[in-house]
Amino acid sequence: MLVLMTMQITRRHAALGAVGAALSACAPQGASPFAAPRSRTFPDDFLWGVASAAFQTEGALAADGRGQSVWDVFPRERIHDGSDASVACDSYRRFSEDVGLIADAGLKVHRLSIAWPRIVPDGVGALRMMPAGWAGVNQAGLDHYARVVDAHLERGVTPYATLFHWDLPLALQERGGWRERDTAQRFADYAAVVSETLGDRLKHFVVLNEAAVHAVLGHVVGEHAPGQADAALLGPAIHHQNLAQGMAIQAMRAGRGDLTIGTTMALMPSRAAGGWLAPLHRLAADDFDEVWNGAFLDPVFKGSYPKTALGMVESVLREGDLTVTRQPLDFLGVNYYAPSYMRFDRDAPSHLAPADPPPGVTLDAFGRHIDPSGLFEVLTRLRDAYGNPRVIITENGCSDPFSDGPAMIDDRFRIEYVRRHLEAVMSAMEAGANIGGYFHWTLIDNWEWAEGYRSKFGLVAMDRTTGVRTPKASYAWFKALAESGELTTA
Repeated sequence: MLVLMTMQITRRHAALGAVGAALSACAPQGASPFAAPRSRTFPDDFLWGVASAAFQTEGALAADGRGQSVWDVFPRERIHDGSDASVACDSYRRFSEDVGLIADAGLKVHRLSIAWPRIVPDGVGALRMMPAGWAGVNQAGLDHYARVVDAHLERGVTPYATLFHWDLPLALQERGGWRERDTAQRFADYAAVVSETLGDRLKHFVVLNEAAVHAVLGHVVGEHAPGQADAALLGPAIHHQNLAQGMAIQAMRAGRGDLTIGTTMALMPSRAAGGWLAPLHRLAADDFDEVWNGAFLDPVFKGSYPKTALGMVESVLREGDLTVTRQPLDFLGVNYYAPSYMRFDRDAPSHLAPADPPPGVTLDAFGRHIDPSGLFEVLTRLRDAYGNPRVIITENGCSDPFSDGPAMIDDRFRIEYVRRHLEAVMSAMEAGANIGGYFHWTLIDNWEWAEGYRSKFGLVAMDRTTGVRTPKASYAWFKALAESGELTTA
């Protein structure tokens, strides 16, 4: 990207700089330090769980009629360790073992994902109910996920199924992918199939995962599949995902009235660099906020786009679309890792570029500021600006330092990371935010997209040769927390 030529590209910088290729002007937000929570005891009905994704864990990419996704063909030379996800965690075969790890930790919820190409291999089949079943659908894929759901329920674990975690069927990408409006309808058809066939026991759904990340890293930066690098794709990728979400929710609710439906967004405060150009840096940060956060929050909660995002999507926006995007949610999933930092750059096409975090702050393996106050800020913003929806923290976690070697089993750094972020959650709850659960990313060290296996987020380590799972210190700590509800101070 034009604004990235002079810096080392990390996932954080790539996402921030890519949006800068298409932006200009909006309104401020700043850091919100939070008071220490008065209580350290979570409510009895607070949901404790873990989150995972099909492509990152399942492997078995050619099994049982599965079609290819955009990630199957993403070039291995663009993965930092040169690996692929053909085995991943081998969870397609070992899902019962993995569910056992969740249940044995006292966790009651698992946010997993369903692989769209396992259900509709070509992505475009004419889906319709026939006397013998669904035409255009891979029954073996449906049968697999029926077994996965049953395995969870048998162990007292409630599955929350994400319908799209970035694994777009390759055949749909070849027809234009999220550039095309038709992809939204195809997604709604697929969502209807899954909810109709599995909804007798699978009751909780997450429609999309981190649409902002998929739009920016997949379509503008090219760091993620489908690997495109075209700023003109950002508006269509934003709007057609929002439209797909609304259409899917309508279709699912039309088919069944007993589902709990939400969606998950990667939200982060947008902070301005300091110095004598601080007022211009603030404008840059506000522009970024309108596209990264507002372009996904506003359509579902307000039936509108903020000004900057509207300029990007208006070429594909049709009359009535924003009525479709504004669908009631039973919960909003919040994925939080770090705030963004932005600066004015007169040499960039949009005058917007990523800034470094403040000097001296603690950084994670990706170079992001470890800052729980950013989570507090996101949660209180949802309280104040978006009607205080029921929120579940659907992802939060910390990777080991990048390494091709084994995971750190004595991972006290991860325990401290989670503890500090849960303090922010409790403080936000005490300030009136409506928060119902926390899902740690992730259960088992998996295949972490463009980072391959060198990034390790799991509570459980995995030997890549044998597949043997080894719980880490954080697994035992999280188990104690889930069983007691008490957030210890040490």
